[in-house]
Amino acid sequence: MGPDRCDLLCLDLPHAEQVRATLPQIDEAQTHAARFKALGDPVRLRIATALLTGGELCVCDLAWICGASQNLVSHHVRVLRSAGLAASRREGKLVIYRLTATGRCMLAPSGPPAVDAPSTADPEDPGTAPAGTSPSGAPRGDVDLQEA
Repeated sequence: MGPDRCDLLCLDLPHAEQVRATLPQIDEAQTHAARFKALGDPVRLRIATALLTGGELCVCDLAWICGASQNLVSHHVRVLRSAGLAASRREGKLVIYRLTATGRCMLAPSGPPAVDAPSTADPEDPGTAPAGTSPSGAPRGDVDLQEA
């Protein structure tokens, strides 16, 4: 077996069913995935972060802030708007953009981590629990066969 698979089949059915019941339906998951995909481009993430910090900004301001051409910024804010993360309004000859409530929620909770920041174990994130412990930090009963 590979290092990313269990060497035996085991299932904690009550816990698995409890988790399964909380999953979003496929159509809802597709909507969420499209929104996260819209933030998956570094230029769009910078634009969205600028909108989070600056509130309402026109394309000219966003282009200067992000160091990108107005055409490129225009394209990227359209993608953010199509994903429901940004909204726009016309003010004379200017188009002013802002994040929607959804866009603010997706960016505001923690922001992107620093690239060179050391990772620490987060008790709420099972992906950061130290090896051999549960998300709560308690020792797990299973054995890592790679270390044995």
